[in-house]
Amino acid sequence: MDLSELAIKVARISDIYAAEHGIDRSGDWAILKLQEELGELTAEHLRISGRARGEPSEQALGGEAADVLGMLLIYCDRAGI
Repeated sequence: MDLSELAIKVARISDIYAAEHGIDRSGDWAILKLQEELGELTAEHLRISGRARGEPSEQALGGEAADVLGMLLIYCDRAGI
C-alpha cells in the first residue's frame, strides 16, 4: 500500500467515525485534532522515558503515533498538500 492509498483509507475511517458520533469537522478541525493527537503521543513518550506518571506502554506509543500519522494525512488532504 502506498501513501495515497493509506490516506484514502484513513479518510474513510474518519468519515465513518464523524458520522457515527456527530462530529463537526469544519474549519480548523483537522489541525486542532492533529495537535490533540500529538499531545497524546507526547504524553506517552514522557511515560516511557520516565518523565511522567502512569504505566508506560510501547503498544500505546505505537497507537498514538498511528493516530498522529492518520491526522497528518487528513490535514494534508484538507489543505491540498
